[in-house]
Amino acid sequence: MNFKDSIISYIRSGESENKNLGLEIEHFIVNKQGEQIEFDEITNLIKEVSEKINANVSYSDGYPVGYSTDEYAITLEPSCQFEISINPYEDIEKIEKVYKEFVNLWEPIFTKHGYNMVTNGNLPAVEQGKITPNQIPLSSKLRYKYMDEYLSKSGKFSRYMMRASASAQVSIDYKSEEDLAKKLRVLEKISPILMIIMESKSDKEFSLPGNDGHTHLLRIQEWDDLDPDRTGFLEGSLDEGFGYEDVADITYNVPLILLTKDGVTEYVGDKSAKDLVDEGIIKESDVEDREKESQLIEHVFSMGFFHYRVKKYIELRVADSVPIDKALGFVALLKGLIYDNSNLNVLDEKFSNVKTLDDIQSAINEIKVKGFDAVIYDGKTAYDYADELVEIADKGLEVKDKEYLKNVRAFWSDIK
Repeated sequence: MNFKDSIISYIRSGESENKNLGLEIEHFIVNKQGEQIEFDEITNLIKEVSEKINANVSYSDGYPVGYSTDEYAITLEPSCQFEISINPYEDIEKIEKVYKEFVNLWEPIFTKHGYNMVTNGNLPAVEQGKITPNQIPLSSKLRYKYMDEYLSKSGKFSRYMMRASASAQVSIDYKSEEDLAKKLRVLEKISPILMIIMESKSDKEFSLPGNDGHTHLLRIQEWDDLDPDRTGFLEGSLDEGFGYEDVADITYNVPLILLTKDGVTEYVGDKSAKDLVDEGIIKESDVEDREKESQLIEHVFSMGFFHYRVKKYIELRVADSVPIDKALGFVALLKGLIYDNSNLNVLDEKFSNVKTLDDIQSAINEIKVKGFDAVIYDGKTAYDYADELVEIADKGLEVKDKEYLKNVRAFWSDIK
């Protein structure tokens, strides 16, 4: 089996009748001046805490950069953004329980060392003009050194993205190739609405340099200007017949920047997995070794920064980092919209007039300027659509999950 076929098989292996949801939230760990914790300090804490709770420590370039338990994993992002990835569960109450146990463990530790855990789309000190991304150091991982070197040339906001942004991500199951295509199609079309619902800012008037008047979706603006080879929406994903091979083909041809193989990270620039296979750097023996194959495939996926990653699940990457109450509300919203077949069909029909990825991007561009007041599809505002999505989701949820859904609307006044 060649490497591209391995990618296709990997995606197909994700098929599941489950209706689980995985939640990831990135946190800024900041001191009283709003500056982020330094790499050496947080890696030492990770090592101490992981040993204390008997967790499995993960290392990168010799540094302890995370750990995993039976319920969640911790990882460090480029400038020490502290991410929790909660295992997929169908029960939102379980997700909430795991997150609160994580906070109860870490919050006293950070407080003792003079830090707070902050959720926001961008580092508040940057939005407030106290510091610039150029003043924020990267972690010592080679992965981020190479990414910074490459992306600084491909987009003007790469340093904002790497050093000063944070997101919340949700994973969704698919049961077949057709189901994947349908869910992805619907999710992409409602993306502009999800983005503004999940916007999190500390300064309502702040805009990125050169983007005056674009005061909304700052994190999305950073991604949109990062690198067209690996961002935005999956090309062809609204087309009839889009499926596993299309996802694999996109993944196979993304410039990788770096390759981590056998524990060694090397810079490969604009070479794709296809190029590395052609050059013999990724060998047939790597694909035949299940563990190496899985690691390579996961690495290749990780270098595509699309709004939606398709792996063994659909990973939504359109939301800012938000407080847990709103994050759980977002999980409930998606559960009610996507895992209820009737609602999924309603949405597919409702947004059938959205024909192209350009239509979606045009709506996003309007929202960047006008927020909830932006007139997007069919002459309706983003606010109108947001209200409709909540009402539709409510019909597909059990009573206990409807309570979480209320948290989505509760935060709108902070943005509108």
